[in-house]
Amino acid sequence: MAFVPVIGTSIKKQLADREDEILSPYAARSATSRGRRIPEEEDMCDIRLPYQRDRDRIIHSKTFRRLKHKTQVFLAPAGDHYRTRLTHVLEVSQIARTISAALCLNEALTEAIALGHDLGHTPFGHAGEATLNELHPGGFRHYVHSLRVVDFLEKKGRGLNLTWEVRNGIVRHSKGRDEIIPRSRKELAATLEGQVVRLADIIAYINHDLDDALRAEILRESDIPADLSRVVGQNHSQRIGSMVRDIIVETLEADDGNLHIGETMLEAITMLRSFLYENVYRNLLVHQEFEKGQRIIRELYGHFFTHGIVRRKGDEWYVDEQDWPDDKTAHRKVCDYIAGMTDNYALAVYEHLFLPRTWTVR
Repeated sequence: MAFVPVIGTSIKKQLADREDEILSPYAARSATSRGRRIPEEEDMCDIRLPYQRDRDRIIHSKTFRRLKHKTQVFLAPAGDHYRTRLTHVLEVSQIARTISAALCLNEALTEAIALGHDLGHTPFGHAGEATLNELHPGGFRHYVHSLRVVDFLEKKGRGLNLTWEVRNGIVRHSKGRDEIIPRSRKELAATLEGQVVRLADIIAYINHDLDDALRAEILRESDIPADLSRVVGQNHSQRIGSMVRDIIVETLEADDGNLHIGETMLEAITMLRSFLYENVYRNLLVHQEFEKGQRIIRELYGHFFTHGIVRRKGDEWYVDEQDWPDDKTAHRKVCDYIAGMTDNYALAVYEHLFLPRTWTVR
């Protein structure tokens, strides 16, 4: 055992040296990290660099595992092939790592941000986010809550204690319907790796949401504008490939420490996003299901705030005996609890609280 620290330190030094040799001058290096929110003593037996440790902490977290039962667009889908929040973050990670590898950026940092960027998402997708934003006095944004998850909620309140660069990338990943690449640097992650995840996120969701909408027969291939298909391609693989290649080529040609997209491709991505908002996200069938999810969250929120949080342990249900000092604390606790629910768990709690049960006579 006496040799383990030496081996661990030696491997980490080799990995750090490799970063200096291989990575672009614009890449984030482990050696120049701003460190963790709470300083930690270095584990001499650990062979991983800081961003690798962050990635592993995220993957092994309970919140990450729950993403498999959180909605992307189609609520509680019966089919096995529709995307969930977990498959979304894996697709974002794959796209982001492809871009980072081509640009010689730090793949471990990119992967950690990508895997952690949606940890704060609610049940029932953006319908749940919009509802909590209405109900919680302080508002609710999933990217801000993602940071709260990794800082305070995971590991029974201890948090994951991630590096500053990963935390910054997580809280700056979202864009809604704003500019694809914002003009203001204040809206961007401090690292290029974080900015890559932002772009990979939109590339992933506009393409897989289109794919899911075609699978659900909400759209047909003939509905996709011909001008769009001529730029990005005729199928799922071609569309992702053309967008990723454009970013890589334009950025390498500029070589100025910023990410770039060609004007034609930027227009195509913007057009596809608008097309999805008009024809999928606002589709009557999809919207009706979103309204159901919103109703569930509103009723759960009101019940928990008034009567206390209801939890399930095995087959038994119980109420947390919380002595909340004020309404602000109550709102925070209720919001955190609901945001952490999966679609299935939210439905189960709702059924337990509000739906009648059949009585059997023995």
